[in-house]
Amino acid sequence: MRHETLTLDAMTPRLVHDLARLRQDVFVVEQDCPYPDLDGRDAEPSTLHVLLLDDAPGSDGSGHGQIVGCARVLDDGDDWRIGRGALARSARGQGLADVVMRAALEHCPGRDVVLDAQAPLAGWYGSLGFEVCGPEFLEDGIPHLPMRRPSGG
Repeated sequence: MRHETLTLDAMTPRLVHDLARLRQDVFVVEQDCPYPDLDGRDAEPSTLHVLLLDDAPGSDGSGHGQIVGCARVLDDGDDWRIGRGALARSARGQGLADVVMRAALEHCPGRDVVLDAQAPLAGWYGSLGFEVCGPEFLEDGIPHLPMRRPSGG
């Protein structure tokens, strides 16, 4: 496994397709949460996409491998925001979520990092330095908690 961090404009059309498919498979199909994934933030020049790729060559001959994990890093001005974190079913239970999140955090210098965690994952995010910073809320029928990781955390 390896990870790459790219802007949308730096991705090949195949990578964009594969990223959209992974997010759709996890959020829309598996978690049954139809939501507007194409929110305009992916294409912002400052947005970074962390892609976890397996080592197998792509079936399209691209050589990039299959995307098995992802996260999105947004520049929200005062804070960095990490979201759209997902792993393919085949990649779960191997500690790869840590790899994706640590890679995303590498791109968040000098400011706090915020995210909205699915409530059952708050403890895991806590192990990465995040703290709950507000009340639980429902998003797409799933309990979430706002969390913050202080700068330098």
